[in-house]
Amino acid sequence: MKTLVNVADFRARAKARLPRIVFDYLEGGAEDEIGLRHNQDVFKGIRFQPRRLVDVSARSTQTTVLGKPMSAPLVVGPTGLNGIFWPKGDLALARAAGNFGIPFALSTASTSSIEDVAKAATGELWFQLYVVHRKLAELLVRRALSAGYTTLILTTDVGVNGKRERDLRNGFGLPMRYSAKTIFDGMLHPRWSFDLVREGMPQLANFASQDVQDTELQAALMSRQMDASFAWDDLKWLRDLWPHALLIKGISRVDDAQRCIALGADGVILSNHGGRQLDSAIAPLEILNDTARSIDAPVFIDSGIRRGADVVKAIALGARAVLLGRATLYGLAADGEAGVDAVLALLKSEIDTTLAQIGCPSVQQLGCEFIWDGVHRKEAADTSKVPESI
Repeated sequence: MKTLVNVADFRARAKARLPRIVFDYLEGGAEDEIGLRHNQDVFKGIRFQPRRLVDVSARSTQTTVLGKPMSAPLVVGPTGLNGIFWPKGDLALARAAGNFGIPFALSTASTSSIEDVAKAATGELWFQLYVVHRKLAELLVRRALSAGYTTLILTTDVGVNGKRERDLRNGFGLPMRYSAKTIFDGMLHPRWSFDLVREGMPQLANFASQDVQDTELQAALMSRQMDASFAWDDLKWLRDLWPHALLIKGISRVDDAQRCIALGADGVILSNHGGRQLDSAIAPLEILNDTARSIDAPVFIDSGIRRGADVVKAIALGARAVLLGRATLYGLAADGEAGVDAVLALLKSEIDTTLAQIGCPSVQQLGCEFIWDGVHRKEAADTSKVPESI
C-alpha cells in the first residue's frame, strides 16, 4: 500500500474510495471555484524569513487557547454530513481530536447528535450554530450547553445558499436520490457502498428527535435556507443565551471583527467557508494580520490549510489557532478515525519541522518577523512580541 506522506496523498485516497457525487460534495466550491483555489494560493505566496544560530534542539507546538492548553494550534472545524464520508464520521473526528489534545467543533448539520458526540468524545467540544429558525436555534444551544460543550460558534456567512455547481449537477442531497449513474458509481466504490448498506443512509441527527422533527426545517438546512434576517441586534440575544466562550465565524472585514468584540463575542473566525459560498471573496489570510492587530481578542482562521507550514504562517501573522476542514475530512474519508489520527500527526510533524527550519523553538514565539511579505515585512520590528495567551 502506498505510503501517505502529505494531506494531498490522503485526498487522493479519499477520492479513490468515495463515489464522485460524495467526493464532489467534500471537495467542491462555489461557482467557478476561484475562491477555493485562491485560499491555497495565498498561503503559497507567503514566504518565511528564517532566523539562524537559534537553539531549536527542543521545540514545542503546544499553546493555550481560550484559557485551555492544546497540543498544537489546531481545531477540527465544523463540517456537515460527515457520516456520508465514513460511518459515524462525527464520532471518529471527535475521538481523534480529543486523543490528540485539541478541540472538535460539531456542526449543526452533523449526522451524529449533540448528545451522542458528547458521550463518545475524549476531549473538548465546541458547537457550531446555523440559525435556521430562532426557536430551533435556542433549543440547539441549550442542548449543547447541557451536554457540556464549552464554546459556541455562530456561523454568519450562509444567509443564502452558495451556488455549488458540482452538487447541482450531481443532484446531491439527503436522502440521496438514486439513478443509474449513481448506482453504477457506487458499484465502482464497493468499500463505501458496503458501509452505506451496513450502516444505513446518514441523517441530520440534530433534527431527528421528537422535539425538532420537522421536514420543512430539515429541507431548509439541507438547502442552506438560513434565517437571512439574523443581524447585529440579534447577536446580543445569542450572547445572553450562551454563558461560555462565543466565537463569530465567517468574518472577512476588520470593522466587522471589531463590532463582534464590542457586542460581547470572545473572538472571531476569519473564514470564507472554504470557498463554498461567495466565489470571489478574499482569502481569510489576507486580512489576518490587520484583524489581529485591531482587536484585543483571539483571532482564528480557516480555509485553504493543507500543510503544517500553512499553520505556522497563520500563527505568525496573528492567528491563535486554525480550524481544519477538508484536511481532516480527507483523512476521515480515506481511513476513518485512523485516517484523522494520521492527518493530525502529519500536520503536527510539519509544524515542528517548520519551526526548526525558521529558527523558532515554539509556536508561542511566532510573529511577523518570521514572514517575508511585501505588506507585513516593514512592520515586523513592531510586531515581534507575541501577545499573552488568552
